[in-house]
Amino acid sequence: MKRFYKAASVAPLADGQFGITLDGRPVRTPSKAMLALDHAPLAAAIAQEWQDQGETVNPHAMPLTGLANAVIDRIAPDPVAFGSGLAAYAESELLCYRATDDQADLAARQEQLWGPVLAWARARYDIGFTLVAGVMHQPQPLETLTRLRDAVLAQSLWTLAALSPIVTITGSCVIGLAITEGQVGGDTGFDLAHLDELWQAEQWGEDHFALQTRDAHLADMRAAVRFLGLCR
Repeated sequence: MKRFYKAASVAPLADGQFGITLDGRPVRTPSKAMLALDHAPLAAAIAQEWQDQGETVNPHAMPLTGLANAVIDRIAPDPVAFGSGLAAYAESELLCYRATDDQADLAARQEQLWGPVLAWARARYDIGFTLVAGVMHQPQPLETLTRLRDAVLAQSLWTLAALSPIVTITGSCVIGLAITEGQVGGDTGFDLAHLDELWQAEQWGEDHFALQTRDAHLADMRAAVRFLGLCR
């Protein structure tokens, strides 16, 4: 839509939260709820997103606003259902599926880079994992799934919002939790999740369309990690 305002500002709310105003008018979510933010740094960053818009307002250029909208419209009404959907990624945890014997070099790299992250998760949550050679699904221990689900559901609404794109982009509940707990950086987690793809590119060259897709996903991942940091 065409830009209809001159200035975006942060406005303190009565309950200690922060709103965003456009020429004094409050910003609302797509569901018409007040965009009420718990964290001052996040509010400032979202106001800047609105201020940085040009002659037209492009929602795709405001990822922090989108994630904040998700907290209010999608997550807050039922955080258990939302978090359970993210925890379900542990049922086919990416880091547990390794290359077969005919790709020994890839399998060695997976163990070198993925092994420490799984070792952290084992120690952090007192759980075990079932490792699989190939892509045929193997169930993870029930206790593992339960404890990882509990870890996801223990996160705040704001962390769940950031965790959602991180987990869906990486396909890994473990990587998502490692990033939220500061064990793994965002770009490192992204590369871990794309290890197989990056290895294939080393062998056969980069695919232009795959590279474009990966770059777009990396931008979304970085926005989610930034959102996470602004909500600390």
